Amino acid sequence: MALKTTCIGAYPKPDYVPVADWFNLDGGLTDASSEVTRQYTANMDNTDAAFEELFQRATKQAIDEQVSAGIDIPTDGEMRRENYVHYQCRHLEGFDFENLTKRVVRDGAYTAEFPTICGKISATGQHFLDRDFKTAQSFTDSPVKITVPGPITIMDTTANSFYSDERALAFDLADGLNNEIRALAAAGCKYIQVDEPLFARNVEAALDYGIECLDRCFDGIPDDVTRVMHMCCGYPGHLDDVDYHKADPNSYFRLAKAIDMSSIDQVSIEDAHRHNGLELLEQFSRTTVILGVVAIAKSQVETVEEIVARLKIVLEHIDADRLIAAPDCGLGILGHDLAVEKLKVLCKAANMV
Repeated sequence: MALKTTCIGAYPKPDYVPVADWFNLDGGLTDASSEVTRQYTANMDNTDAAFEELFQRATKQAIDEQVSAGIDIPTDGEMRRENYVHYQCRHLEGFDFENLTKRVVRDGAYTAEFPTICGKISATGQHFLDRDFKTAQSFTDSPVKITVPGPITIMDTTANSFYSDERALAFDLADGLNNEIRALAAAGCKYIQVDEPLFARNVEAALDYGIECLDRCFDGIPDDVTRVMHMCCGYPGHLDDVDYHKADPNSYFRLAKAIDMSSIDQVSIEDAHRHNGLELLEQFSRTTVILGVVAIAKSQVETVEEIVARLKIVLEHIDADRLIAAPDCGLGILGHDLAVEKLKVLCKAANMV
């Protein structure tokens, strides 16, 4: 059997999508993130039917291209999201998107203005990801995966002016996310992924309460739903930004056993931009590993032979039935043509191993 393949989340937005894509704006993360947040806030009340048609058209295109390339478990491409964290936060009580707060995030990787936590976090009771899933799933017979930002990552991508106890904030976020994840599962979504890239940058918090919060996110989810978590080491500011600030590669080793003992079924880690010591994979005795074998910050396209060679070495450390091939992270920064080309190479290599 060929190795299974999946994508992680974001897919390049077509030009016609009525949401600015901060991946491609001038000014880098510092300026673009704030600009996109304000634009989205100004336009979010637009209920024009034409907007909805464009979102659906873009979602269908993203799924069609993933499936045509050979991806077994596509994502919806996150076409409706101006920012994968803030999109979720807009549907939780306690966030102020009008008064942004400037702060340094991602372990010093960049500075920007962020929505502010000004009250107790709770679910609004109005679900939205189930709609995103149903729309995406209507375009394919392949199981569509939906992604959700995790509590620790939300905390690092917003500004807190209300909670004095970070642990309490994390668990309130987990409860709010669980409300949405339960709705996703009830809608029929079989692959739900919580993104926690901050685990690799804040290992102490991850081990102290982050993994417990992760389990809380999936509380009450049926056994036939695959619980996925994504944990990359950092995102670039632009294409071919080869020296961007990354988390300590040893973070994966410090976290592996605890994640393997959690409720998580699949863990996504990057390996293409920076190879791991493959003894890491032996730390996962039961968890399936989604391994990044395509770099999402490099315009150079990997060859099939390069990916096959890496996967063959990888399979000396983990059984094939617990390995899934994927890009390192979301594909938004690559642009359409590069993303499609890299996915085709990825899937061809997975079929050859």
